[in-house]
Amino acid sequence: MDKKKLSEQDIRTKFITPAIVSAGWDVLRQIREEVTFTKGRVIVRGKLHTRGEARRADYVLYHQANVPIAVVEAKDNNCLPGDGMQQALDYAEALDVPFVFTSNGDGFVFHDRSGTGGLVETHLGLNEFPMPADLWARFCLWRGLEGDAVEKSQVPYYDDGSGRAPRYYQVNAINRTVEAVARGQQRVLLVMATGTGKTYTAFQIIWRLWKSRQKKRILFLADRNILVDQTKNNDFKPFGGAMTKITGRKIDTSYEIYLSLYQAVTGAEEEKNIYKQFSPDFFDLVVIDECHRGSAAEDSAWRDILEYFSSATQVGLTATPKETKDVSSTFYFGDPVYTYSLRQGIDDGFLAPYKVVRIDFDKDLQGWRPPKGMLDKNGEPIEDRIYNLKDMDRELVLEMRTLAVAAKITQFLKASDPYTKTIVFCDDISHAERMRQTLVNLNPDRVRENRKYVMRITGDDAEGKAELDSFINPESRYPIIAVTSKLMTTGVDAQTCKLVVLDQHIKSMTEFKQIIGRGTRINEDFNKFWFTIMDFKRATELFADPAFDGDPVQIYEPKGDESPVPPDEELLPSGEGGAGSGGEPPGGGDGRDAGEDEGPSRKRYVIGDNVQVHIVSERVQYYGADGKLITESLRDYTRQCVGKSFSSLDAFLRRWTDADQKKAVIDELASKGVLWEALQEEVEAKLGKPLDAFDLICHVAFDQPPLSRRERAENVKKRNYFAKYEGAARQVLEALLDKYADTGIEPIEDLKILQLPPFNKIGAPLELVKVFGGKAGYTQALAELEDQLYDLRKA
Repeated sequence: MDKKKLSEQDIRTKFITPAIVSAGWDVLRQIREEVTFTKGRVIVRGKLHTRGEARRADYVLYHQANVPIAVVEAKDNNCLPGDGMQQALDYAEALDVPFVFTSNGDGFVFHDRSGTGGLVETHLGLNEFPMPADLWARFCLWRGLEGDAVEKSQVPYYDDGSGRAPRYYQVNAINRTVEAVARGQQRVLLVMATGTGKTYTAFQIIWRLWKSRQKKRILFLADRNILVDQTKNNDFKPFGGAMTKITGRKIDTSYEIYLSLYQAVTGAEEEKNIYKQFSPDFFDLVVIDECHRGSAAEDSAWRDILEYFSSATQVGLTATPKETKDVSSTFYFGDPVYTYSLRQGIDDGFLAPYKVVRIDFDKDLQGWRPPKGMLDKNGEPIEDRIYNLKDMDRELVLEMRTLAVAAKITQFLKASDPYTKTIVFCDDISHAERMRQTLVNLNPDRVRENRKYVMRITGDDAEGKAELDSFINPESRYPIIAVTSKLMTTGVDAQTCKLVVLDQHIKSMTEFKQIIGRGTRINEDFNKFWFTIMDFKRATELFADPAFDGDPVQIYEPKGDESPVPPDEELLPSGEGGAGSGGEPPGGGDGRDAGEDEGPSRKRYVIGDNVQVHIVSERVQYYGADGKLITESLRDYTRQCVGKSFSSLDAFLRRWTDADQKKAVIDELASKGVLWEALQEEVEAKLGKPLDAFDLICHVAFDQPPLSRRERAENVKKRNYFAKYEGAARQVLEALLDKYADTGIEPIEDLKILQLPPFNKIGAPLELVKVFGGKAGYTQALAELEDQLYDLRKA
């Protein structure tokens, strides 16, 4: 047998797998092959999307289910044994495992990330692969597990038999937390972006600690009633009769798992602090959802609960750990045992990318000074000073500004989809009510269809709050536009929300991240893969704050009457954000949104339509694949992106020629950061002719003279290429060439094009394929047509 002629799969089957099994690894329980652990980043082009390449390890070795300890990367025998090590190390870092192996079938290269051995990298023969017990012992040493902690860390996960398995980052978070508790750590902090399954992660942590009897009585605290109910009825359901939700003023101490609102067990009066009906040592585990909301604050009533149960192990969950002069999550809990950010979630394809539409008004930026003696709509004299953005909807209400905001929202929805779920964040309840009324008046037809097209969902409005579940429910069409101030900043699992509007002054990084998190969930069933943020109060300037983990994918600033819908271009990863539960006023309050300022001492001037408001700004900013602002020209940036995949023009031409579908090359370059639509718009504006992806890259990256699509099509016709075809076959190919000239290469590679005019006038798709002798013949004819289009020597 000549190893050099064997495929990678053959090398794995004949050499690598037998070597691992002979070392004592159980092929059914401990060895998994071709483990795909991400979904592939969402890449949006125009109104369509595709997925980037998912990350897949050749082998992952486990001590037991959901406890990975090693990665093995395989190559064919034409490679060196250590080839693929950098890729394998990247996988190992993501999967949180210390041991990395590569092999070409001759032997192994072993990389030890744990520091528990001698050399970092060593060569091993096929018969020298480490035994499971040896790697497990070194794994425990690496994680600081010894004595009873080793056994405690091996408690199995809950398995309902449905095949549901935690995602890789959830496994990391669960294992790190259980191990920390097994080592005796009393305060544990987990940071996970909104939409990444914190509640399911919390369930698995609690389940493993509870089933092993390490923790017998557990309290789970949240700060929204809907979250407690969802938790009890969904992720925590397996606890069954051992679980209860704390309601009323009398505590039943016969349960083991308690779920509660912070507000339900605390109050300003001592008799409302019903948590004190439990003895201080009653709970041995307290899990705090969205711990930044109160547990991090020294003076918070919620913090009193934690101090009362200070003997219990306390696990804090948050998407946005809070660090200010007065409030600190890490001071109380310590550094996070694991962090999974929004940027990571977007890179992995588990969370939705987003673009930003930034709209500025003249009165916000240039300021406005009232004429001498001017009265507002209520007859109040207006203080003589310059009012600008910081005053809008606080000290000064310009009704025409509210109208301009509502008009842009309406214009965006009409230009994209009028039934796009939208959240509009306003400064306070009265601002939210003005916005609701204005949106209703601008959308009379939609409101006649259903009065709930626009709803104000704020803490003081019972009917609006009642519609919150309907807004969240993907199956429920209405409400479409939810106008709020604080109530929906957190705790709203709005899976189908595609537009988040900021007409609110936001200076808190924590609150900003929470609001961004309203749109980050992906819902494939309802075609929600990305979302848009429309910013009217420059809140998105917080993207530039070092505390924000990365930047948005695009910032678009329309001018004048331009459409608020950004020009089509690719969405690339953004930065850290996210949110979780929260939003009801601590302690119940008066039912208003948390953080409202509606007191009688507040002075506010209301100005009608006698003061006009106009849009000013004319700037488009692009963000690259690393989430950073592109400071060089779009052309230079494109050259860098192309250079990551192709070192020369010849390399690009070989890849383009060899690709079965050119779309694969286009998507590959998109995943490297090429902003196709923006690049096309810029180059075509300068050249005055439409180019396809091939000519864009050849021209911009390799300085080749470009041909338009029409010129390429005409060159094919001049060469009389179609002479060898006749009848319907020739008609189809001529039509494909015309389609290419009009729309580019990607549409003609899709078989569905045969269902469209003019093809459907020539014959049915099946009939058209048959004239080429079947699908293989049609595909071959299309490939030959593409060769004619891109043959540079003839073109």
